[in-house]
Amino acid sequence: MAQTIFIIIIAILIFDYLLERLLDYLNSRYWSNELPKELEGIYDVEKYKKSQDYQRVNQRFSLITSTLSFCAMLLMLLGGGFALVDEFARQYTLNPILMALLFFGIIGFAADLLSMPFSIYDTFVIEQRFGFNNTTVKTFILDKLKGLLLAIVLVGGLLALFILIYTATGVNFWWIAWLVFSIITIFFTMFYSNIIVPLFNKQTPLEAGELRNAIQAFATKTGFKLNNIFVIDGSKRSNKANAYFTGLGSKKRIVLYDTLIKDHTIEELVAVLAHEIGHYKMKHTLKGIIISLLETGLMLYILSWFINNPSLSEALNVNQPSFHISIVVFGMLYSPLSLILGLALNILSRKHEYQADRFAGENYEVEALQNALKKLSVNNLSNLKPHPAYVFFHYSHPTLLQRLVALNKIKK
Repeated sequence: MAQTIFIIIIAILIFDYLLERLLDYLNSRYWSNELPKELEGIYDVEKYKKSQDYQRVNQRFSLITSTLSFCAMLLMLLGGGFALVDEFARQYTLNPILMALLFFGIIGFAADLLSMPFSIYDTFVIEQRFGFNNTTVKTFILDKLKGLLLAIVLVGGLLALFILIYTATGVNFWWIAWLVFSIITIFFTMFYSNIIVPLFNKQTPLEAGELRNAIQAFATKTGFKLNNIFVIDGSKRSNKANAYFTGLGSKKRIVLYDTLIKDHTIEELVAVLAHEIGHYKMKHTLKGIIISLLETGLMLYILSWFINNPSLSEALNVNQPSFHISIVVFGMLYSPLSLILGLALNILSRKHEYQADRFAGENYEVEALQNALKKLSVNNLSNLKPHPAYVFFHYSHPTLLQRLVALNKIKK
């Protein structure tokens, strides 16, 4: 049984790697330095060529990093790396919680250490070359240290809590852990911008003026109670622009990147906000949370079938079954189902994006939203002609051209 599980894990790992390479290859077939006719008026010739260069550089970089990650995982599996780390952890403690924290701490630290040079290259070479990077060395180091601290406190704390629930409840583990996870998820959904974001970015209320008045007027018109409009200093790290909606109930807020405000007109900014408000009015945010919680419940329920099976530990050459080794093996075995669920969620997400676009178009200005979407795509050097298969597997949003076509229908 253990040998069969091991073979399945290797097969899944190889399949995932080859699938990503195939999708990358198909996507690259759509690249061209010549400006396609359908993109005339969106990209100019030079900017489009720059976007294609950006895509090529990132794909080559992704090929290197994913291949090294693939090889490292193969070495860990074939060379008994997980068993060695487990044996090392057992030399210092037999407490299941401390042992799991030490085990995942070692693996996480090693993975972060190995990925560090690539993260530095991506930020200070690739992003710098294409004019996006504003991150200083100091900010980069502080981000790493803060991320490490968060991982220790949040991930470590959750892991310890789940193991405690497992050891205390046995067969009831899955639904009690699910209940606890759901409460924590809802809490952080409401307070993420109040607790986590300030550790990395400064958020300031949007100052009184024409833009705030325009946003408030639209919110009032559509019956959307909005008191919290914030600007985040995204330019601290990158010139890329964005906006997002976060929180629930009285804690909901809309956050605009300062780079977005700098590059867009008031009409375009209101159109972007109208899209985000559309998500909330159509309960996409609430639906997303419910679906995420249901998916987590399903995963924990399936995990409860396997968690006590010693074959999971034996598959990685670990003789003494443990919660942390079972989690590692289950995570690998669960990835095909996770892929299928992810595809379904992407389909739903793309549908929601169309609906939010329609809300913004019908309740505000179609052309303003179209212009905003074009600017965002061009300024971020987005690939506007991805392969359909790549879109199907990776895109949570429709492509820009698909969104423009759908918005044109509202005009008519």
